Amino acid sequence: MTTLDPTVDAKRPEIGPDRSFLFVLGSSRADGNTEILARAAAAQLPSHVPQRWVDLNQLALPDFQDGRHETAGWPANENEEMLRQATLEATDIVIASPLYWYNLSAQTKRYLDYWSGWLVAPDSDFARRMAGRTLWGVTVMANDDHTVAAGMTTTLSLSAAYLRMRFGGVLTGTGSRPGRVRADERAMLHAKTFFENETPLARFPYEKADAEG
Repeated sequence: MTTLDPTVDAKRPEIGPDRSFLFVLGSSRADGNTEILARAAAAQLPSHVPQRWVDLNQLALPDFQDGRHETAGWPANENEEMLRQATLEATDIVIASPLYWYNLSAQTKRYLDYWSGWLVAPDSDFARRMAGRTLWGVTVMANDDHTVAAGMTTTLSLSAAYLRMRFGGVLTGTGSRPGRVRADERAMLHAKTFFENETPLARFPYEKADAEG
């Protein structure tokens, strides 16, 4: 990957009619705890704000193949193109993935891998159009100590930094058995205000150090 221009910035828009949310579900189980928590947060968005939900587990998508240094292009299938368009049409992308081995699920990681291909596709404006948009995360884990989700938070925040996106943080909850997250009162309460979080421009650690220095 090449380094993008660190000077690109954009003001955070209010949750008005110009906002649209894409919820990307990355669980291997339908109606799982992470989806329950994500929908609890989504229910607080104004009714005029469009929401689109994509369940990666229900989307036939092959593993990403990196063809950046090959002469033959990687042919995009219908599902990939739908996913790319859905990503570009949203002002806010919400990654809803259970915490698997302390990071994103395989389905979700594959989705982010496809971003690499979209960045270098012929005549691609993916990087330019993603700059200034907002990336969010939602995850539920078996552990009561949510600091174990730090790896997932780092993955998402650095991905946002690379594309000069804003980062709204990760909404976390506890739950292993189906529906258990509903008993996590702290998580369900946080869901009510999660999308009101400040969304600063994501930055790499060295950019933060330079700014402070």
